[in-house]
Amino acid sequence: MFVKRVVISNYRCLDKVDLSLNPKLNIIVGNNECGKSTLLEAIHLALSGQINGRPITGELHTHLFNAELVETYIAALRAKTAAPIPEIFIELYFPDDPALAAMRGTHNHAHADATGVALSITFIRDYTAEYASYIADPDLVRTLPIEYYQVRWRSFAGHDVTARSIPIKPSFIDASTIRNNAAANRYVIDIMRDSLTRAEKVDLALSYRQMKDLFLDQEKVKGVNASLAAKKGAISDKALSVALDTSSRAGWETGVMPHLDAIPLPLVGKGEQNTIKIKLAMEASAESHLIQIEEPENHLSFSNLNALIDHIGEQRAERQLVITTHSSFVLNKLGMESVILFNRGRNATLKDLPAATQDYFMRLPGHDTLRLILAKRTILVEGPSDELVVQAAFQRKHGKPPLAAGVDVISVGSLAFKRFLDIALLIGREVAVVTDNDGDLAALAAKYRDYDGKPGVAIHYDTDVNFRTLEPQLLKANGRAVIEAVLGKAFADDDALLTWMKANKADAALAFFKTAQLWTAPAYIQAALG
Repeated sequence: MFVKRVVISNYRCLDKVDLSLNPKLNIIVGNNECGKSTLLEAIHLALSGQINGRPITGELHTHLFNAELVETYIAALRAKTAAPIPEIFIELYFPDDPALAAMRGTHNHAHADATGVALSITFIRDYTAEYASYIADPDLVRTLPIEYYQVRWRSFAGHDVTARSIPIKPSFIDASTIRNNAAANRYVIDIMRDSLTRAEKVDLALSYRQMKDLFLDQEKVKGVNASLAAKKGAISDKALSVALDTSSRAGWETGVMPHLDAIPLPLVGKGEQNTIKIKLAMEASAESHLIQIEEPENHLSFSNLNALIDHIGEQRAERQLVITTHSSFVLNKLGMESVILFNRGRNATLKDLPAATQDYFMRLPGHDTLRLILAKRTILVEGPSDELVVQAAFQRKHGKPPLAAGVDVISVGSLAFKRFLDIALLIGREVAVVTDNDGDLAALAAKYRDYDGKPGVAIHYDTDVNFRTLEPQLLKANGRAVIEAVLGKAFADDDALLTWMKANKADAALAFFKTAQLWTAPAYIQAALG
């Protein structure tokens, strides 16, 4: 069982969402503040009835509503124009499955005969008169009167539901939100408790209670209690003493701290904490049908992230996984065919990439594919030296670095150019390629025949085969005197200069990047700068 479609109206930053999910793996990517976390929160809310671990009925507030919609509504009130009162709808569509037959019906916004569940936060019509009084003077209205709203949680068959009655069980893992030590400790303890058997929890509770009882047998504690008892009458007519709290609110969960190799968990590295939290949560969610994970890459090195992603893949088994990430490594390794580009309800997928390109990035997951996906415009170059020179040329031409203009300069290596272009063509991203001619124009034309001239794609190189690579191109555009001034070195002739530049590519490029000396970028690079 899985969620196959998500429809959302007016929830937080999400105005309208209609998103189809893959039965197995979904990788949600997008810029900050694009609604990725809100999407996962909405899905979990519609399956569990909870937000931030608490029932939604006790967590209603005006900030759950789309802010732009609320502002538009209040503006309409003040302009005395008709506008519907804001309401929230979250609908999850399930596959046709005999186990879900009781949830089939037409109680959804599309009135479609389908299987699913709908959670809504709507105005209670019985309060129409009171509400009319509330908005009588629109200039005084600042927020929605949440007191006049109700939560309805129903199946598409029209029956009220609870988390227990929905067959699809969710698990939401967001270790990054556990920031302080006490909260982190509590988070892990909760997961540990869920992963223990009933007998293990009873044994732990009994041992913890016995330990508390032994506290009273300590001679020093007996002495303190004897001293307190002697004050009977002066403080109270009852005997005063101290003991450890044995009530249910002070069970082992509040007094036990998880340790790693005898070190308290809050004192180990953030990366290790993040890994432990996710792995424990995966184990505790063994009965879940849907697992949602927020940014598993936090605080992790490539090697540890690689191990964690492998673990997630193994533990997921056949369950549906929805994962958000800002890591190219994560999306490349898990599979680009499962990527969903998300931006506040507008979405696209990479399912239609050529199979060879998908396989390439899965085998070599270190490529910065996400940078191309998220940039407004991209300039692809062959190596770090080209990247530095193009960055510097852009700064000189536009008066600001590329990223400040929404342009990302990415070093991808000549073998990966076509793979990145496949992505750019699929998602409609504007991209320029800056490449050497390597003395073979025919080979270059053949290499990019399927891309050059396509909408948004431009291939830039110099057609003079006597200047095959970046270094001679810089010499051609500037002359030896300018380059000597940039490098702070003198050379006997052009050949000596080129020999040094080719042997010290990074140092030469860095000098061009840092220099205050005026210099000219080769024409094919200037053409790519926009």
